[in-house]
Amino acid sequence: MWKENVGQQKMWQKISIIIPVLNEAQNIQTFLQKLQPLREQGHEIVLVDGRSQDNTCVLARPYVDRMMSSDKGRAKQQRLGAKMATGQVFLFLHADTVLPQRADQIILTALYSAPFSTSSRDSLWGRFNVRLSGGHWFFRIIEQMMNWRSCLTGIATGDQAIFVTKKLYNDVGGIPAIDLMEDIAFSKRLRKLSKPVCLKSSVITSSRRWEKNGILKTVLFMWSLRLQYFFGVKPELLVKKYYSE
Repeated sequence: MWKENVGQQKMWQKISIIIPVLNEAQNIQTFLQKLQPLREQGHEIVLVDGRSQDNTCVLARPYVDRMMSSDKGRAKQQRLGAKMATGQVFLFLHADTVLPQRADQIILTALYSAPFSTSSRDSLWGRFNVRLSGGHWFFRIIEQMMNWRSCLTGIATGDQAIFVTKKLYNDVGGIPAIDLMEDIAFSKRLRKLSKPVCLKSSVITSSRRWEKNGILKTVLFMWSLRLQYFFGVKPELLVKKYYSE
């Protein structure tokens, strides 16, 4: 496990990578194999299945440290994963998102060295920059806008692989148990106590939704959902629109 002392203080050593999944049998092994070097460093992978109807759990079992099932819904799954995790830092990762190499060192170094306004370095959180997997030039604009907006507003999305110390996670009451926009609501809770660490290192997340439904159409659709959420439309109504698209 990676260890380093700076200023007579020890960095956090164990990261719990919490992954909500649902019917990911086609890609789950390839995805999890890329995370095995982090397990070798002493970190843990916590996989929470939303009652998949395929072989996701069977295929994933050899590559994870903890596995459990819950009703589907990212918020529910991630909350259960955090409850069962044993690390001092939680990293919430989507199954279509790839971390950069040595992501653990990047996270731990950033948390330790970042300027902060809270009274303890146990009360910090952050996110990665995001890069979409598609090659279309418009994806580069979308990425830049997502990353800039996130730093300016202190709001991160799940695609950006949010990480947070266990203490801060518990202090804010965890991820809100809502059907959609849980990442937005979670960020709002966190930023009340601490500004996010905005890492320049990028995760690569799938652009399949944009490519399937049309880039501009998807951008407008997602902004429409966020605008409705901002004006008070309930997440349980928005989630029906999200999954009907």
